[in-house]
Amino acid sequence: MKKRPEITEQTKQNLLDAFWSLYCENRIEKVTIKDITNKAGYNRGTFYEYFEDVYDVLEHIENSLIPTLDELPPVFTPNITLGMPLEQFFELYKQNSKYYSVLLGEKGDPSFAGKLKNTIKPIIMQVFEDMPNVDKRELDYILEYTLSAMIGIMSYWFTQEDAIPNDKLHELIKRLTEQGIMKQLPL
Repeated sequence: MKKRPEITEQTKQNLLDAFWSLYCENRIEKVTIKDITNKAGYNRGTFYEYFEDVYDVLEHIENSLIPTLDELPPVFTPNITLGMPLEQFFELYKQNSKYYSVLLGEKGDPSFAGKLKNTIKPIIMQVFEDMPNVDKRELDYILEYTLSAMIGIMSYWFTQEDAIPNDKLHELIKRLTEQGIMKQLPL
């Protein structure tokens, strides 16, 4: 007897949702298959039809949140200056904020920020591929710094109850990127 794809997909989604609600409250080490199946209303055998273990569920969710090369915005260099597509990064964060705020937070997966950076960085590096005077190793460090800062500040922004408005944060990141940190400090 063949299973119907829509029911199969719904069962998988129910297991993912059950895992996510538990993961929002507990570290991954505290989430058990029994907890997931009890919450979703299935047995362990059903769980194992879709996932190997709780880490497989987390990886499935994370992979669905990492943008593919087709989903990332194009990066261009107007006047040889890297234009960071801040609006697109904000949109990506807003679309996935319920996940990003947890995954990049205290209870989240420390490797998730690295997965995001490792997806975005090669696209930006590609822009400089044919430029002869660019030190690629130094550029790698610059992008690591910039992307870490952007992911960090946006993660922080999502956790704040009295967060500054989106346009103010966008303006702040732009100023920090273009003028540097020291010029923003009240010294």
